[in-house]
Amino acid sequence: MTEPSPPSDAGFSHDVNTHGTTERSPTPEGPTDSHVLSQIDQDEKGLSQQTDNTSEVTDLGWNKPSEHFDGALVAGLSNEDLWMLLRRFDKQVYNVKATPTAPLQNLDLTRSEDDEFSPDKLRATLERFYTTVLIGLTGFIKHVARLRSWKEPRRTAIFCIAYVLAWLLDSLMPALFATLLVIILIPPSRSLLFPPAPIALVDKSTGGVQKPKAGVLGSDCSITGAPENFKGEAAEKEASNLVAGIATVAVGSAVGKNDQAVPEDAPLEASVPDAMDIVSNSADAQNAASGGIPVDTHDKTRQPMKQSILEAANISMQVINDITDIYEKFGNALSGTPPFPRLIPQLRLASVIAPMWLLSRFTSSYALVKSTGFFLGFAFFGDPIIWRGIEFLNRKYPRWQKLLELQNSLLKGVPTNAQLTLTLLRIGEANASPLPPPPSSLTRPPSRPISIHHEELPLGATPEEIHTAASADAKQPTTHEPAPQTPAIGRNTWSSRIIGLFKSTTATGVESKRGIDRVRAMIGSVQAANRVGVLRSKGKQSVPIGPVEFEARYKGKRGAAVIDSTKEPPLLYFTTDIQHGDIQIESRKSSSVLFEIPVSDIREMKKQGGLGWKGKLVVGWAMGGKEVVDGLLIAGKEPRQSYQLTAMGMRNQLFNRLIAIDGQVWERF
Repeated sequence: MTEPSPPSDAGFSHDVNTHGTTERSPTPEGPTDSHVLSQIDQDEKGLSQQTDNTSEVTDLGWNKPSEHFDGALVAGLSNEDLWMLLRRFDKQVYNVKATPTAPLQNLDLTRSEDDEFSPDKLRATLERFYTTVLIGLTGFIKHVARLRSWKEPRRTAIFCIAYVLAWLLDSLMPALFATLLVIILIPPSRSLLFPPAPIALVDKSTGGVQKPKAGVLGSDCSITGAPENFKGEAAEKEASNLVAGIATVAVGSAVGKNDQAVPEDAPLEASVPDAMDIVSNSADAQNAASGGIPVDTHDKTRQPMKQSILEAANISMQVINDITDIYEKFGNALSGTPPFPRLIPQLRLASVIAPMWLLSRFTSSYALVKSTGFFLGFAFFGDPIIWRGIEFLNRKYPRWQKLLELQNSLLKGVPTNAQLTLTLLRIGEANASPLPPPPSSLTRPPSRPISIHHEELPLGATPEEIHTAASADAKQPTTHEPAPQTPAIGRNTWSSRIIGLFKSTTATGVESKRGIDRVRAMIGSVQAANRVGVLRSKGKQSVPIGPVEFEARYKGKRGAAVIDSTKEPPLLYFTTDIQHGDIQIESRKSSSVLFEIPVSDIREMKKQGGLGWKGKLVVGWAMGGKEVVDGLLIAGKEPRQSYQLTAMGMRNQLFNRLIAIDGQVWERF
């Protein structure tokens, strides 16, 4: 496949050498750094970067087990780290629109200022905040506990002596800034000063060794230490369980309300009660039972207060997103992942710390206290001067506030994890080797401890103590076999039989609704046609499975969405004539091609739920052997270019290919 062609109104030239890479081809062009870096020929190459620049797409092993890959897919990044990035990208990014201009930070996939609140977005935001920020802060807190405990006497003594000397010499701040400079500019010093240890193995109270909450040390980057099949899965499950436990406002998030995007014609949406109303309805019932009047009949404050809560939740969600973005950017600045530069962001951070170190060397404690008091007083009493200064800046430099934001100044060009993932996807597309999806994890992870070097683990404990804490409890299963089922209490009670009757009746009703939809689809109902095939048996694989053909339905008709990369620009079309191996649209029967659109004309993509969030709840409760298959809405430049693909088992994979193929600048919603 040919290299992506940037939009003519957004492309510009970049100096490749500023990114710390070797230029062996004409200077690439693109609207953002992500587009440029994806086209640069790297010295070190992974499996997805080894190409002969042909237009034929290479299948690196889509839907193959992890053992299939005998090397790194992308140079400088392990496959497990890549799969973790892809998994989280699939959950966090589901609605993007093309924008004509590149943002100030020169990286696309930034969040739109018009982003609106929904419980599902709140859920994804909280999960991302947990896996990124909370786990990192927990590791920091436990490391402080290790230092304070003196269980690692040599290292704690060195820190203590350095602190005492700096205190005696009145050089605490210079010593702090000097340490930060060393950490930033000399990466090996980080593991030397702060040797890593599994988070779940450290007791935050004593700083010593503890038994992980999961009963076994099955992962080293999770708080519970639960077992995992692939890196990062345990932390992701912890995040999901955390959100499920949040009350009131997060009730809708816990059940997945507004799951991605609910189709307007989704069944069961009107007939199933709203889970977010359960709390308020329960309060009304309690009030009525006590002799009062239900609030909903006379209280005019309910709707305004509910709206205020949603607005506050939206602001909180944006703040959490901003914090997580900055945290990820700082992490990627300190430890850059190719093709992004490693040295330049570190030098930029050091250029801020170095003047602070120099200033602290010549600033006395008296001067620091006096200047702090002056600035506090000026901030409190200098309001007229401050506002006049802000008005002057707004008049002379309208974008000055944007330019001061960290992502547009100090961290400009440093990606978040989602922006990094998009660039890696673009690397695969630029080399005609699309990155395969992460392996599925349908089996139960074994309850056995991860491989650790007990002798090298600096926790101030003997290898025997560490082994005992990390090993699984004797009563825990250590194989992939499911745990034995225990008889449910009261299984034969009348309430259990009534619940079973309701489940059976609900399942029958859903199946009847599916049959009616098939009949309505046959007589021309578009809404019913979009619901055909959205339910399938769990574990059933889609065929074809990529990387160029993706099984789907369009207006109820079964076929495949195909990416024809032999065209310039690449072409996306849907056909009911499935022919494996030949992707050219000319090889299909003309009557079988239901729509076609150049990838460069795509202006919006939105992942959609198959039955809506209430429908998913009903199916998950009453039909345990079925799963809902979601869809994808693709919109082009013209209003008529709107195509809704449904029943897509490989929806995320098609989305990832389309978002990375061409030169659009994407904005997240």
